[in-house]
Amino acid sequence: MVETNDPFVRFEDVQKSYDGETLVVKNLWLEIAKGEFLTLLGPSGSGKTTCLMMLAGFESPTHGQILLGRQSITHVPPHKRGIGMVFQNYALFPHMSVAENVGYPLKVRGVGKADMQARVQRALDMVELGHLGGRRPAQLSGGQQQRVALARALVFEPALVLLDEPLGALDKNLREQMQYELKHIHANLGVTMVYVTHDQTEALTMSDRIAVFDDGIIQQLDEPATLYEAPGNAFVAQFIGENNKLLGRVEAVDGPECAVRADSGDMIRATNVRTTGQGGRTLMSLRPERVSINPDPAQVPNVFDAEVLEVIYVGDHIRSRMRVCGHDDFIVKVPNWSGHVHLRPGERLQVGWYAEDCRALDA
Repeated sequence: MVETNDPFVRFEDVQKSYDGETLVVKNLWLEIAKGEFLTLLGPSGSGKTTCLMMLAGFESPTHGQILLGRQSITHVPPHKRGIGMVFQNYALFPHMSVAENVGYPLKVRGVGKADMQARVQRALDMVELGHLGGRRPAQLSGGQQQRVALARALVFEPALVLLDEPLGALDKNLREQMQYELKHIHANLGVTMVYVTHDQTEALTMSDRIAVFDDGIIQQLDEPATLYEAPGNAFVAQFIGENNKLLGRVEAVDGPECAVRADSGDMIRATNVRTTGQGGRTLMSLRPERVSINPDPAQVPNVFDAEVLEVIYVGDHIRSRMRVCGHDDFIVKVPNWSGHVHLRPGERLQVGWYAEDCRALDA
């Protein structure tokens, strides 16, 4: 993934305000390696798209600078940055053929006709549309139009490609297919890609690293597995994947673990990730797939009574809503290893989990 120790893209103390008072992006320091696929992930209004627009040149930082290579591009206009861009709405010219759309960036750069035709064909073949160069965008499906937009962004061989929620308009199946297409294209070309989305599954599927934004700040920047398995604060835990939330107060800290008195009165052993210490409030985060049904109390430190309230058959797993530790929205996912798992509403049983799977975070 990383070709050099020097960052390829660097945000240095970048701030952005539209009204002179409220900061949409706050003191951003961010380095992106050459050849990396970095996703900016977060809810609407978190600052992720503003960061992409500043990198593209469509917005200017209020403070700080942005470097590409070792050169500042803070005041360089978009058309002189040499950056490929893919938008959610495709932005294709309806009066041009597919080949003409893809060739447009080469035309404005003065590339000769013969060279242009060869490069356009190569770009279309890359996205498996080499046979559709003569068609108009209106004659293509949404997924095909998105591939044309991607080919157009890649045809002039930019070192950096920015993608602003490019799969947002596609249906679920096509969206998932395009995620893998993008991942394979990135792997084959080695081009640096910066991708904006609010879809966590999309981010986890494609990224080398993910920057999780909230309130104009990167809350955590890590590889997908680390973000999912070891969220650093309560926001990241709740935004990435599904979690059970258990509120309580820390009663004791024992090395990497702590004992938390839940608001229900139950005592829970958890991993001490980000608490204020003994006496402090905490939110414990627990993935539904890490909860066991009827575990051995001698092996599992956290075992509690539960009542099944709702059962949903999902196919590869059974999703059950239970009453646990005073919560009626406690979710348990049971793998469907061998046929249907028999859980019934009203059934009483026990559930349990290991301390390392329960993360005590900021309240």
